[in-house]
Amino acid sequence: MKKHYYLLLIFALLSVKLNAQQTGKISREDSLMNAMAAANPPQAATTAIFASSRLILSETNETVKKGNLNFLVIHRFGDIGGPFGGGQSLFGLDNSSDIYIGFEYGLGQNLDIQFGRSKFQQLIDLGLKYNIVHQSNDGSPVAITLLGKMGLKPYKNIGAFNAYSDRFAYVAQAIIGHKFSRAFSMQITPTFVSSNTAQPALPGNDKRFFALGAAARLKITKRMGIVVDYAHPFSTFRSNSPAPDKFYDPIGVGIEVETGGHVFTINFSNAKAISQTNYLSDTRSDIGKGEFRLGFTISRIFDLSGHKSSK
Repeated sequence: MKKHYYLLLIFALLSVKLNAQQTGKISREDSLMNAMAAANPPQAATTAIFASSRLILSETNETVKKGNLNFLVIHRFGDIGGPFGGGQSLFGLDNSSDIYIGFEYGLGQNLDIQFGRSKFQQLIDLGLKYNIVHQSNDGSPVAITLLGKMGLKPYKNIGAFNAYSDRFAYVAQAIIGHKFSRAFSMQITPTFVSSNTAQPALPGNDKRFFALGAAARLKITKRMGIVVDYAHPFSTFRSNSPAPDKFYDPIGVGIEVETGGHVFTINFSNAKAISQTNYLSDTRSDIGKGEFRLGFTISRIFDLSGHKSSK
């Protein structure tokens, strides 16, 4: 029952150890960050925490620069093992548990608007993301970004909704990140989830609950890093749920690769869903039974401002 506390403790201990081993100034990301980080005066020495706006499960502190468009393709395949995996489904590659197509457009240097559509329960979401504090060498030791999203399920589970307004769900999140060194970055994400109708539609399920996430990236080469992403919903219903509707904390492990204007992440996760509303509310895959899946994220920035990006 306490495994989620141990995982969060491991994140904290690892960050302290790496911070103690490495000193000196922290530099900007040297690839995609010219289109992600806000335009601050040189003396501010603003630090980019991560290479893109997405990890495996979590969004990051990074917002899209004004006039730029971030195009996202995120995919989760089917179970590698378990009753629906194995050779019969080519270890999940024949199936897809979720596919997300999304767009993030920079309205200002610290503000972007998001729109996306998921295969999982046909969720459509709209959000705003605002970076209120930047980490800098001579200023704040952390970056803080606020994220608000509204989701609508217009097609799925028609019988579960008594009114159209019951189809809406909301996510409010604070993303608190810190870059400890050129190689190691970490963030925590306190989150509040609210649904007009509890999802999934099970007796006693919570309409509202808090969750806490933690994610970290350790760079192993200039353009490649290991990413770990984890979240724990604080929900009595989910903690005490019996089989076959037993819930599990979503977790993912992957490799992130920066290739010029792209950031590509290949990962394994027990979360079937991609959007926060879905994976925080409804992760029922047991890693111990092989119920985890291969996934990937592709992020590509397009400059729509009409001006050449400064190097």
